[in-house]
Amino acid sequence: MITSSTPAELTLAPTTDSSAAPELVHASDLLISATSRTRRFVGAEHGSGVSYFFVDYETGQGTDLHWHPYPETWVVLEGEATLTIGDRQVTAGVGDTATVPTGVWHRFTNAGEARLKVLCIHASPVIIQTWAD
Repeated sequence: MITSSTPAELTLAPTTDSSAAPELVHASDLLISATSRTRRFVGAEHGSGVSYFFVDYETGQGTDLHWHPYPETWVVLEGEATLTIGDRQVTAGVGDTATVPTGVWHRFTNAGEARLKVLCIHASPVIIQTWAD
């Protein structure tokens, strides 16, 4: 237990040296398949501690029920989604954010008339998914 009233201090000095920085990752290099508009970014492959899916679904499309051993945060960029998080179901629109706790079953579906674009941020450098089926 920390009992000091003095806040912790970071002594890391910033730098402008970008020689160790990973290269730009182009969206087309992240497509899951030649016929998909969904992109998968695995952070460990690019020097990042987080991973994500950029999902682009037509009306009615969605994910199957699954869970992760870490939290996942969804940000709705376009459209309307029905989010299922455990035993709850909510509707999310543009700009809405929802976080799924570690180990909770979840899924989402495009519930609107237009395409759904969602950024699904995985708090992990690798993507680990356990499917219900």
